[in-house]
Amino acid sequence: MNVLKLSPFTFHLRAFAALVLAFAVVPAFAETSLWEVVSVTNRAYLFGTVHAGKASWYPLPPQIEKAFHESNVLVVEADITDVNAMSKTANAMAYPAPDTLKAHVAPEDYERFRKLLPRYAIPEDALLRSKPFMAISTLVFSEWARSGFLPQYGIESYLITKAKAELKPIVELEGIDTQIALMESLTEKESRIIFSATLTAIESGLTTDQINGMVDAWQKGDGGKLLEVARRYNEAIPGALEIEEKFVWSRHPDMMTKIDGYLASKDRHFIAVGALHLAGPRGLIELLRKRGYIVRQL
Repeated sequence: MNVLKLSPFTFHLRAFAALVLAFAVVPAFAETSLWEVVSVTNRAYLFGTVHAGKASWYPLPPQIEKAFHESNVLVVEADITDVNAMSKTANAMAYPAPDTLKAHVAPEDYERFRKLLPRYAIPEDALLRSKPFMAISTLVFSEWARSGFLPQYGIESYLITKAKAELKPIVELEGIDTQIALMESLTEKESRIIFSATLTAIESGLTTDQINGMVDAWQKGDGGKLLEVARRYNEAIPGALEIEEKFVWSRHPDMMTKIDGYLASKDRHFIAVGALHLAGPRGLIELLRKRGYIVRQL
């Protein structure tokens, strides 16, 4: 399957998150990454998500569907179905002519990249002007697609479609502009490092190992295992730890401000964010507990 035919959201922040945390799926759900957050006057649901999947996942487990039904508002990191907003990502994803990808990565890495393209039936010309982030993200999502796990069946897409069908309001925890700014903050050095290292992960099969470990942890709602798999990947892939810091943990203060506001409102919010955002001492779950909220896994 040629990932270039998929919706544009595959090439923004979620694509880069895939380089750090290559999610996929196994056949059956065990427990879930769903949490209830209770304040003095309100409650909200916090759900850790993955960004690619299968049609057979849906509907989601009953406790998730019930929590969604009980909520008045859906909150997502960014509305990936907003075509006008997504069109703004073009400059963050590609170089203007006559600049090319080849001029921004090491020659040997470009050759490695080029040799992987036939595996996914992607023509070299299709990625000629792609920035390193987009180019390597395309290969990662192509690996998912090759295994049958597609971005259009990601959790966010399902929830947004469901919310629109039920006329449920959708609000953004961050929005496309914030996520574009994150992508554009990557330096040339960071881009080269993660491009080369991700090629190694794909070639060696490490990406597949990461997929299996992460999804197993996600399906069990096991934040500890999620962090452990991420740690092993970070130790093996140069630059991954720094990218995780920038693209995961540094975003939490602003997210927490928004979540505080949701809990102070009269509406019940169903908040869907990437699963790693919930895990560990720096995750949203522990940050919410430190602020005095009652948080329990469902």
